[in-house]
Amino acid sequence: MSTRLDTTFAALGDPTRRAILAMLLEDDMAVTDVAEPFEISLAAISKHLLILVRAGLISQEKRGRVKWCKLEPDAMRDASIWMQGFGQFEAINLDAFERFLEEELNG
Repeated sequence: MSTRLDTTFAALGDPTRRAILAMLLEDDMAVTDVAEPFEISLAAISKHLLILVRAGLISQEKRGRVKWCKLEPDAMRDASIWMQGFGQFEAINLDAFERFLEEELNG
């Protein structure tokens, strides 16, 4: 479980990846749509997506010639359980997580 937590928290440690997760809270998105709001290359976005996939936070599926990204909401369960052990954190629910990400991204 330690390796999985390390991978999850490392993936969440980057603001671009957190922004991608916030976008995917709304709906599945094509990789090109995920990349659109960022001022970095498609290759850089693909690297971020790969990290999120390896952490199990998102999944990708090819539909025709387009690769789609989907949020995996249960992927943070272990991290949530671990944080609850400190008694300061409640279980993560997607609505609260979305509000947190919006606050982080919009200041």
